[in-house]
Amino acid sequence: MAATVTAAAAAALSLLQRRRTGLAAVATAASSSFSSSPSASSSSSSSCSPSRPLRGFAALPFSAARGYSSEAKAGGEEELRVRYLDDEHKGIVVLGLNRAHAKNALNKNLVKMMSKVMEALKSDKKVRTVIFRSEVPGVFCAGADLKERVKMHSSEVSSFVSKARATINEMANLPVPTIAAIDGIALGGGLELALACDIRVAATSAKMGLVETKLAIIPGAGGTQRLPRTIGVSLAKELIFSARVVDGEEAKSIGLVSHAVEQNDAGDAAYRKALSLAREFLPQGPVAMRVAKLAINQGMEVDLLTGLAIEEACYAQTIPTKDRIEGLLAFKEKRPPRYKGE
Repeated sequence: MAATVTAAAAAALSLLQRRRTGLAAVATAASSSFSSSPSASSSSSSSCSPSRPLRGFAALPFSAARGYSSEAKAGGEEELRVRYLDDEHKGIVVLGLNRAHAKNALNKNLVKMMSKVMEALKSDKKVRTVIFRSEVPGVFCAGADLKERVKMHSSEVSSFVSKARATINEMANLPVPTIAAIDGIALGGGLELALACDIRVAATSAKMGLVETKLAIIPGAGGTQRLPRTIGVSLAKELIFSARVVDGEEAKSIGLVSHAVEQNDAGDAAYRKALSLAREFLPQGPVAMRVAKLAINQGMEVDLLTGLAIEEACYAQTIPTKDRIEGLLAFKEKRPPRYKGE
């Protein structure tokens, strides 16, 4: 059996090199990118401190990034807030949608900002987990900005949807775990954004649905593909055909979200649960986390035998790491491991 799997692995890897520009190279990059990264610098600021500049975000202070939010309020509202948490949450990045006046609807500028942030995050070796949340009570994301959409020419609509789809794909392809914290309504593109995350957590009172057919269109930012992969083909068709909206409890029962929690007085119960999950991820080996995500994501798109070959290729990337040796030493010495992502 082992020989069969090994032979299949060789054949599968040859195929993958042709189809995906080389899985092993991707996995190696996921591993080696850590070894070239300096250790994260210590900080005395609290995990609940105000937003800090996004490292690598065009080398600009975050206030400069607000130029992408041309519809921001005069008071300086940041439509996308980026926070690097500290202390026991170090390594967690929180992205907060903050278009209160538009229920966090996705417009051109917000999508552009999100794309810029994705580009920075994917190459930031200090990032261990990303949480997507809303800074607006009762809302996650209401979908596309229809007030902007109605003013668009049909050619502009196609271009915008393509950009939104590409940006959400960038989110899905971030090399670290991602969690969507849904504390309010997530409709259309808002749910598509959440579906691109590895894990979804919702308040029981949250409302979710792909409602595009009500507008005589279809989900265009991945919804027709990610929803059936998440909850099954038949049920996904039912929800899309009916434009039905479900609450957090039903979403949990059908597998749309992993956790449904009772909302609290602050309105951030899903975010708190997401933060708790992210803390569980932090102690694990950084290289292992990245290649584990790669193995799962790639493996789900192929047959089992090819998937096993993908797992073999990804596992191989962890063997020469210093973190693997550290894990064994920590186990032997009965102490917590001190991983450096090398």
